[in-house]
Amino acid sequence: MGSGRVGGVRSVNGLDSAALRPLWRAVHERLSSGRQVSRVRVGPLDDEQRSAVADLLGGERLPGEYVVVSVAGLDELLRESVGAGVRDVVAALLGPLDDRAARRALADAARAELWEWLVRHPVVTAQPALREWVDAVRRAGLVGGSVERTRDELDRVLRVVAALPAPGVPLPVLAEAVLGDPHALDEGTRCAGLVLRALAALYGLDLPGDAQERRALWGRAGVVEDEVSSVVLAAGLRLGGVGGAVLRVCADAGHVAALTLAQVRATSFVGTPQDVWVFENPSVLTVAVARFGASCPPVVCTSGWPNSAVIVLLRGLATAGATLHYHGDFDGEGVRIAAHVMARTGAAPWRMATDDYLLALGVARVGTSVGRVTEAPWDGGLADAMREHGLAVPEERVTARLLDELDDCGRDVGGLP
Repeated sequence: MGSGRVGGVRSVNGLDSAALRPLWRAVHERLSSGRQVSRVRVGPLDDEQRSAVADLLGGERLPGEYVVVSVAGLDELLRESVGAGVRDVVAALLGPLDDRAARRALADAARAELWEWLVRHPVVTAQPALREWVDAVRRAGLVGGSVERTRDELDRVLRVVAALPAPGVPLPVLAEAVLGDPHALDEGTRCAGLVLRALAALYGLDLPGDAQERRALWGRAGVVEDEVSSVVLAAGLRLGGVGGAVLRVCADAGHVAALTLAQVRATSFVGTPQDVWVFENPSVLTVAVARFGASCPPVVCTSGWPNSAVIVLLRGLATAGATLHYHGDFDGEGVRIAAHVMARTGAAPWRMATDDYLLALGVARVGTSVGRVTEAPWDGGLADAMREHGLAVPEERVTARLLDELDDCGRDVGGLP
């Protein structure tokens, strides 16, 4: 036996020889697993390596091309010969041992925390239709294998989704306002792709297949190149400014007003009423003005999924102090639209509970299919009831009942304006 030290471990002659390297590498690899190791298989070994292993282990004859070594036996031998256990020896020879099991556990925990964060994000919980997008994101896995990088990217995406529908601005303007970079949502960027996937899930659409379809989807979310193609229908509103003048003229004449986004932006919300009723379907406004004429209560229509003009008007009314009462269709898409409007404007559900659905469904229980139903954030039982009965209730079926309630409200306060 020779003297000297290998990385702080007293060595025997040949302990760090090239012939023993396969043994130390195999032991180092197995011990770095972080799991309990009792035996290590080493090989294939050439004659010189077999001889070195036999000498170290005290074997009476050469082992075969492959040899199985007892870790406990090797540990005992090394402690007797060099005063250190097998872990210290291989660490001194080849570097620190890893603990892959611990690292995997930490990585698994980090991934689980990431997906839990995504599921519970306020943007997702406010619009359960996005759970389909969450599942797709999770299946796609981590960006570059990094939890931190994935979370940063998803945070950017969710900030954009939270800002939609946009108030009729070009895409670079939206990107600069939300992400601080006018090119962050350029065609082909990961962020833009994830936002479009989220919008497709939200609107219940297929992923856009070409540039034209992508532009159309952005446009549906309020990213537009002009201020005149986005229009909102309203009746019974009397406000100030250019848009307010249009509203007032139409209200006094008992007509529905159609305001462009530019006109909404030129509206002063002085004189905003205390309550505004928001409907999904234009036909409801038609019936309302026919019934109430110049005394029509303040009503706004989203015309299905709300565009920029709708959102800007509703947000302006809410900021000015109006309470927004929302009603829409009782079907899968209607529930998603309702959740979207409520999340974006602060509107409250009006006659949109489970009992309202069952009452509207009626005794006959006939109608079209509800389609794909997602959860209603304002009523935990509504989605289950809709799935159970499987039938949609269009808003038009309950229009008369809703307008009766508005009529009663008007009489209670001495007449609507």
